[in-house]
Amino acid sequence: MNKEHFSKNFQIIENFRNNSALLSANSMGIYFEFNSECNLKVHFKPLNEVFNTDGFTNNKGILLNFERELIDEDDIEYALDVFSLFNKYPQFEITEASKIKQISNVFQLLKNEFYSNEMSHIMLKTLLKVLLLHLIRYQNNNFLKQDLNQKRVFQFLELMEKHFLENTKASFYANEIGISLKRLNQILKEKLNLTAKQIIQQRQITEAKRRLVRSKITTKELAFILGFDSISSFSRFFKKHIGVSPSAFRQQH
Repeated sequence: MNKEHFSKNFQIIENFRNNSALLSANSMGIYFEFNSECNLKVHFKPLNEVFNTDGFTNNKGILLNFERELIDEDDIEYALDVFSLFNKYPQFEITEASKIKQISNVFQLLKNEFYSNEMSHIMLKTLLKVLLLHLIRYQNNNFLKQDLNQKRVFQFLELMEKHFLENTKASFYANEIGISLKRLNQILKEKLNLTAKQIIQQRQITEAKRRLVRSKITTKELAFILGFDSISSFSRFFKKHIGVSPSAFRQQH
């Protein structure tokens, strides 16, 4: 993957101020406020949300923004841990100097690699993974308040990540969580501004793009894996969301 193409999936912005600078609604964002050697505030932007910039202490922080496909390329356990990191809490603080130094060191390596003329996709992805794993560990060590609806959002995303290939109906996830489909959609609209069906379709598109680029799977096989009755229905679905047919998308990438 060349640098120009990778920049469409990953960016670092210093002095971030406006959500319009984000890659897309389907991207994930982390805003770091290095306030002192003993205070780091970390803000998270999950999928389909925006940052509440009113909660920023200052505008001198650094934004790390990347598309979800960089996470989907890895194993499902890691992906679920990352979704948990982003969806449990909108922010948390780190006040131990040693932990802040670790985060700062990894982040600096990430920046150096991103701005390097010899930037490596594999190196950048590896450093991003190390950074996220540090944040997952530190977040799990903190007791933070989480509202019930936010828990249900995470439940839905976790279930969907495990079952979206065999269960594409939103009612399945509502039943698993133990609430009505209407209530599930109310919660998701409130938190993510999308319905369950829209989020499932978004995940199908991400998976389709990943497999088209990363494997030699045929369009017929892909349509079957994603739960479509025919190639034509899958092709219409894909073109509606991406603007080109599956075969054209593969040729472009």
